[in-house]
Amino acid sequence: MPLIGVLALQGDFEAHRRVLERLGADVREVRVVGDLTGIDGLVIPGGESTTITLGVEREGLAEPIRALVEEGMPVLGSCAGLIMLDRAHLALMDIRAERNAFGRQVRSFEADVELAGIGGGPVHGVFIRAPVIAEHGPDVEILGEVDGHPIAAREGELLAIAFHSELGDDDRVHRMFLERVAERELTGGR
Repeated sequence: MPLIGVLALQGDFEAHRRVLERLGADVREVRVVGDLTGIDGLVIPGGESTTITLGVEREGLAEPIRALVEEGMPVLGSCAGLIMLDRAHLALMDIRAERNAFGRQVRSFEADVELAGIGGGPVHGVFIRAPVIAEHGPDVEILGEVDGHPIAAREGELLAIAFHSELGDDDRVHRMFLERVAERELTGGR
């Protein structure tokens, strides 16, 4: 079974843990650099991107995460995790996120979203103060949109979604992420 790290500095990391464990992954909460050792993939959960950024800086996690991504480690960023992957934060994906793009907390909503690469119909997404992908580079594949706004993308082994897939019963986003981890293992990844 793969060992998946879930960044546990702030946000609903426990919900991601439950989904991943239900799918058969071993999960380790990542709070300090040593927690990154030996992981096969990383989930950056939703929460408050400013607080997560401060925690990443305080614990010195940015460079070790970048090094693992350079080695090809798959990463799933959800909501604030999408923001963390963008050019202005960890600079792992060639995207610029726009925070709270649909409005504040009271404008949160749920929507069924068609995502490229995921069969079986739309994925149910919970959008809480959700970002959108305002700009992206040529190597970024947009996987889904809501009202014409990109809300899901992939670049190499990085997957970013603007919604909380971990809050519903549909685990297909996590399955897609774990499939990427498994493919990397089969092709000689760490």
